[in-house]
Formats: sequence, structure tokens, C-alpha cells
Amino acid sequence: MNAVLPPALILDRLLQDWLLEDIGRGDRTTQSLFADQLKSGKAEWRCKEAGIVAGLPIAARVFQLLDHQMKFTSLVGEGQWCEAGQPIAQLEGLLDALLIGERVALNLVMRLSGIATLTHKFVETIADLPTQLVDTRKTTPGLRLLEKYATQVGGAINHRMGLDDSVMIKDNHITAAGGIANAIAQIRTRIPYPLTVEVETETLSQVQEALQHRADIIMLDNMAPDLMRQAVNLIRQTNDRIKIEASGNITLSTIRTVAETGVDYISSSAPITRSTWLDLSMKM
Repeated sequence: MNAVLPPALILDRLLQDWLLEDIGRGDRTTQSLFADQLKSGKAEWRCKEAGIVAGLPIAARVFQLLDHQMKFTSLVGEGQWCEAGQPIAQLEGLLDALLIGERVALNLVMRLSGIATLTHKFVETIADLPTQLVDTRKTTPGLRLLEKYATQVGGAINHRMGLDDSVMIKDNHITAAGGIANAIAQIRTRIPYPLTVEVETETLSQVQEALQHRADIIMLDNMAPDLMRQAVNLIRQTNDRIKIEASGNITLSTIRTVAETGVDYISSSAPITRSTWLDLSMKM
């Protein structure tokens, strides 16, 4: 697991916004209870169901923004499989910080752990094959950096983070440009080095056109397995340096069949869009 969190400069701004959203003009309950005193307390986080835990360093940062002296001790490694009832973290610090930060921190870790857990299931299904699972841009607005972090924790690799990462010529681009040839020709004269050009294809004729005009990556979109194998063979025979990506309605029951066609990558939004939260709790 080689997942990398964004630097504090970026992460803290996100977390501060989410804390402000929840706190509003103040935590009426907690601040009324501890208005005139600084009390310290301890808490423990536990898994309420089995799964991959992701986001504990993020949770630690949430609490530390509220109490710089907060001690957040992870009892499991990031990306570790945990069983129901297993303690995963211990906290010690100001009571108001523990209570005010609880919901934001838990929400983030439950969401990210759910993504990591489902990603792990996808990755394990093709673990003995050379094909790698990649995520997509189908993410929750505002959460992309963290959701893509969670897919990495689960064992996937990141596709482009945003529109500025690389060129991906999709079906609507092809239609608007009047074909793959025109699209690649226009783009090649305007993009900076070393951006790569990926082309989405649905037929063998489109694959041939992408090959002819020197696409760096060819995506095989929503192709049946037999057609995908033909496309893979055509690409390999023409230029074995071109990377091949498969996409479209990838599920746990279909991903292995797709991987067995010989593609380099399989992109799927399912680990993010189809995952459910992993249930966790905090007890004082």
C-alpha cells in the first residue's frame, strides 16, 4: 500500500471547512457542558464490522486542529483488515475537542474505509494477473483527493486526478471534433510536453484509427470480451509500447474476465460509487 495523503497545506483547509460546516456558530451541547473548564478525557474507536481501515491519519488531524495537544494513537496500520469489535485507535485530549471533532472524523474514516474495503475486493479478484485496477473521476465533489487516497489504500492506482493531468479523448470529444484523427491532430499541437494522449474506443476501426495517429493509451470501452481480445491482439502486434485500458460496467463478477483479455489496466468507478460506509464507533 503506497497511498500518499495530500500535504498539510491542502488537507488542513479541507478539514477546517468541514469542521466549520458542522460546528456552525458553536457546539451548543458541548460548549454548554464545559463552558468554564478545560477537562481532559480519553476515547476509543472500534470497528463495528469487518473491513479495511483507511483514513486514521486524517482523523488524527481533525482532532489536532481542535486541540494541538491531542494524542491520537492508531492501533492498526493504515490499510489493515480489521474484525468487528476490534479497537483501532485511542485518543486522549480535551473533552470538548473529542466531542466536537467526533462526527467529522468518523464520517471521513467510515467513508474512506468503505471505499478501501471494496477496492480491496476488486484487487484481490485479479491479484494473480498482471492487470492493475485504476479509479476514475467519478468522485464526490470536495472529496476527490481523499476518495482517491482510499482506493490506493485498498490496492488500486490512481487514474488522472483532474482534467489537467493528461488528455483523454472520449466519445463526445470525438463527435465534437469530427473523428479521432482530427481530435488527436488538434490536441498534439497544443498540449505541453510530456502529457499523454488517451483515446476511448468502442470498435476495432476506432482502435485502428487511434493506432494510426499514435495515441499513447487506448481505452477499450464497453467491449465484449471476444472483441476486447481482438483489440488487444491488434494493439500488441502494432505497437507493444501502447498501454491498454478497459472500462465500462466493471463489477466483481466481470473484472476477472476482462483482466484475462490481456489489458494493462481496468478502470472502474465502482469502488467509490458502489461502496458503503464501514461502520465505526467512538466511546468515551
